[in-house]
Amino acid sequence: MLSKNGANGGNGYLKPRVLVPEKLSPDGLVLLRKSLEVDEKKGLSAEDILALIPDYDALIVRSETKVTASLLQAGKKLKVVARAGVGVDNVDVEAATKLGIIVVNSPSGNIGAAAEHTIALLLAVARNIADACSSLKDGKWERSRLVGVEVKGKTLGIIGLGKVGITVARFAKGLGMTVEALDPYCSPAIAQSANVNLVSSLSELLSISDFLTIHTPLIASTKGMIGEKELLAMKKGARILNVARGGMIDEAALLEALNSGHIAGAGMDVFTSEPPQPGSSAANLIAHPQVVATPHLGASTVEAQENVSIDVCEQVLSILHGDLPRSAVNAPLILPEEYKTLQPFVRLVEKMGSLYTQHYATPRFAQTTATGQSDTRTTFDLIYEGSLATLTNTKPLFAALIKGLTTPISSGMNVNIVNAELIARDRGLVINEQHSRSPSDHPYSSLVTLRARPSASSRASSRRRPAAPASTDNNNNDATVAGRDPLLPREQTISGYVSASQIYISRLDRFATAFVPEGNLLICHNYDSPGKIGAVGGILGKEGVNINYMSVAPVSQVGEGGAESGTAGSNEALMILGVDREVGKAVVGKLVAEEGILEVSALAL
Repeated sequence: MLSKNGANGGNGYLKPRVLVPEKLSPDGLVLLRKSLEVDEKKGLSAEDILALIPDYDALIVRSETKVTASLLQAGKKLKVVARAGVGVDNVDVEAATKLGIIVVNSPSGNIGAAAEHTIALLLAVARNIADACSSLKDGKWERSRLVGVEVKGKTLGIIGLGKVGITVARFAKGLGMTVEALDPYCSPAIAQSANVNLVSSLSELLSISDFLTIHTPLIASTKGMIGEKELLAMKKGARILNVARGGMIDEAALLEALNSGHIAGAGMDVFTSEPPQPGSSAANLIAHPQVVATPHLGASTVEAQENVSIDVCEQVLSILHGDLPRSAVNAPLILPEEYKTLQPFVRLVEKMGSLYTQHYATPRFAQTTATGQSDTRTTFDLIYEGSLATLTNTKPLFAALIKGLTTPISSGMNVNIVNAELIARDRGLVINEQHSRSPSDHPYSSLVTLRARPSASSRASSRRRPAAPASTDNNNNDATVAGRDPLLPREQTISGYVSASQIYISRLDRFATAFVPEGNLLICHNYDSPGKIGAVGGILGKEGVNINYMSVAPVSQVGEGGAESGTAGSNEALMILGVDREVGKAVVGKLVAEEGILEVSALAL
């Protein structure tokens, strides 16, 4: 029972009140109790919490409590909901945003724990620790059967060089390993600081890795990214680890690779469904003698739980004292007086950033390569034209771009107006905002253009390539196409506008278009010849994928600044298709195999 200290807004309490309905490390709660009333009430039902919440200023939960829209609406005094962990799936963030309730989490409290668990699994798999322990407890002494391998001098391949990935890399370097990584959005300088070599394609990483570990979020482009084909592309005797998210490795394919002996071992902490169902591929994988499996323990350390508790409690304290949090999931990107003008453009710029990362920075399927190539760029021009160019405060648009660029490739990262510049600096991103007040030929009242500058490496690579003659042959599968110099880095430009509060993309590369960047999309780069639309539609139909809408984008005859582009005779086009579900790698592969289809990318916006 909380003691009453005097009147406060009619509820009889002087200090702001915090409800904690789940077990939380006491380290953080000690901080709160210095100036707040903290009420720990474990074992409450949803109805109990609903009845209590009107008297509280803050709510701190873990994963068990469901913070629904009705609960948030009942919290008339509620200013902040804190999730002691990374994911906020149990919090209705949209409802909280509408009600002006800040939602915070702790995206970095478990970085060390997850990285250490990865190394623990790596060593356990290399030295057959689990099998040896079980054998010895059964009374056996099987030294000759349980000979392992050393990790010193071996190559560790890392997919995703974020905070966990870079920490794993540093630990691995301490073990004497060579570290190679694939991260289309990691700054080369950051990788170099950890003595990590960045590779340009997944196929290259698979072919050189003795151990492979994944540290990316589960999104459309990473779901099932390691399947039968990728496993066969790895060295015979290689080992694979996953302490990130279930679903990125095809569990049935991994089981087959282990049974055949092509993959020597696996360390698994996460699975497609948790807990795995009896008889499922995940359950069979766990039972395999060459697999070291743990029940999602990546963040389960005393220290991680303490870090998370302290982190969220400090943020709750800051918010209730009128300050800004450091890890707000939904901190307003727009000041109230600017909301009406900027709100649709914030949505537009965020979608443009996400579109860029998923379409350009993620390797696309192409006829010339099995896994595609990525051209990493970290310097961008964000150009405002028309009435938008007259605004002086564009920080919300800057923050929206950083959020769009990083969210598809970052797990647990929440970008807002407070932390956008810090995240950009940490990621090595440089954004040059430009206000163009010059008269323009475009018909929009405001136009936003995102242009990625070619990196030094891509320019150097282009200069080294021998010249190749242009071709107009519709059956030519080479990257050389009419109207474009193959020695120049590929243009990466996206333009968009707002009409009646609806956002549209008006340009991709050299292609003029008009589509709404929402939902599941397919972007097909193809030769502009008869039959292509029918062929794509036929393949998708056979695979049970419904097309909601389609837009055909020809090469624009007007380039930047209204100048003639010089590509009016090009025989290329883009097909942008809105579909009713995520399109998997197998379907994308069939599309690319179709004659005249050059590249295909699948996006989730």
